[in-house]
Amino acid sequence: MSDSDNRDVLIREYLPLVKRIAYHLMTRLPANVEADDLIQVGMIGLLGALERYDDDQGAQFETYASQRIRGAMLDELREADWASRNVRKASRQIEAAIHALQQRLQRQPTEQEIAAELDIAIHDYFDLLNDARGAQLIYYEDLHASDENEDFLDRFADHDELGPFDILASAGFKKALAKAVTILPEREKMLMGMYYEQEMNFKEIGTVLGITESRVCQLHSQAVARLRGRLRDWCEA
Repeated sequence: MSDSDNRDVLIREYLPLVKRIAYHLMTRLPANVEADDLIQVGMIGLLGALERYDDDQGAQFETYASQRIRGAMLDELREADWASRNVRKASRQIEAAIHALQQRLQRQPTEQEIAAELDIAIHDYFDLLNDARGAQLIYYEDLHASDENEDFLDRFADHDELGPFDILASAGFKKALAKAVTILPEREKMLMGMYYEQEMNFKEIGTVLGITESRVCQLHSQAVARLRGRLRDWCEA
């Protein structure tokens, strides 16, 4: 088999890896980011990995390729300058409404109640949930002052190392988070389990729950806002 044929075989073999990384990253990004665009950029990263991989590096090829693929996607996102500030703004609005309702009602508010708290129609609330796609459970500046101009991807998406918050309080955070998850509405609790524990993508979750992928995205954003509302008091303690 020629080098070209061998490369084509490897590309077909690792295409599912590119797609898996793209779809997982998509859930942390605004709705205007296209999965196909990420996959195309990820393929370029895969080709780079095939050209540069050296067995003597000691790392398995899939591990090395994953880093190259993910890095290529993140570089593309930085250049595209996606609207992380809009994500944060929408997330904060929803979180504040949910937190206020949780304090007042002493239970999880319904979507209709959240929309009423925001003084918007329910369909506008669903649009806001779509805008909040990519929101995080905990932002670094929740605990420490940070530069508002600091790149979102640099802070949250480009590394897996433990941050100061994780090192100092990961046990407490996990305990508080686990407690908050138990009081999510049942469908949102199932969704979070399928996504974070079973590593299913939104399309697969939608099939299980019998709802659209867009609706899964909305419920995920809402679940994150509910958890942030519950965790806010813990973070400020």
